Amino acid sequence: MQDHVDIDGIHLKLSHPHDATGEWIGQTEILKQLLACWVVVDDQDLPLTPRLVGVPGIGKTVLAMAGARARQQELFIFQCTADTRPEDLLVTPVLAEHGKIAYHASPLVTAMIRGGVCVLDEGNRMNEKSWASLAPLFDHRRYVESIIAGITIRAHADFRCAVTMNQDESTYEIPEYILSRLQPTLQLGFPDKQEELAILQYHLPFAEIEMLAMTVEFLQRAHELQLDFSPRDGINLLRFAIKRLAQDPTHPIARDKVWREALERCLGEEAVDLEALAERKNRTLGGEAVPLGLGDFFFAPDDPLHPDRDEDEDEEDTI
Repeated sequence: MQDHVDIDGIHLKLSHPHDATGEWIGQTEILKQLLACWVVVDDQDLPLTPRLVGVPGIGKTVLAMAGARARQQELFIFQCTADTRPEDLLVTPVLAEHGKIAYHASPLVTAMIRGGVCVLDEGNRMNEKSWASLAPLFDHRRYVESIIAGITIRAHADFRCAVTMNQDESTYEIPEYILSRLQPTLQLGFPDKQEELAILQYHLPFAEIEMLAMTVEFLQRAHELQLDFSPRDGINLLRFAIKRLAQDPTHPIARDKVWREALERCLGEEAVDLEALAERKNRTLGGEAVPLGLGDFFFAPDDPLHPDRDEDEDEEDTI
């Protein structure tokens, strides 16, 4: 495998591909949509760079892995963070032997050079400055410029990319000029009951069917109530419950008691009562709140100048 390349006199050390071993279970339509984004139908056509959107733990990265495997291409993953810099995304200078500078290509740039698939994981955690460095890559130009190395790197014709984005509050607002390049948006939903059971069995083939069933029922009820507990959450609580049982298999502790303990430790005590949790979430989001008018910010409700004050009340006040 090629581990270095020379571009305009600069020697670049390439990253290693990711060993993608996970399987995509169920929801075949979303996988077909991802693969369609990467199809090229004409010499003048270009692949799309889709956004894979959903709650954390729903399988966005696994979906991209499955797409790379279906295309039989090398997979590279770059984990985006709030402090990711343009040089982290592209080419990083590293102090080598004898005080010389060596240049290391990121997983993204390596995928561009080798014609692989790159997943920009949790892309909406990355700042605008870093995104700006990728603007020419995701339009018809298909190149990046490394200011650090002083070179322009063009993408291989087989290069493909996808960006995963979590739907939570700990993310950045991505500028419109970048969002317009990351199209289409592929929304991942929760799996149905049979798919969720298959996912848990794939990851935990040693789990007892009784505990699998309890976990699937919990997750399905959470999905119905629009709570963001994911298959990853189910895997974690079930794994902990299994480990607790394995500590002393002769102890007559009930499976449901161990499972509930795992639920509280992994997802919090509030997860025990999903209906109450959903009701609190609805109130927090303003489900039962009375919307405020502009006057509420400037006047007390009984102020005569409040725009919503009833004229009849004013007359009563003067009697």
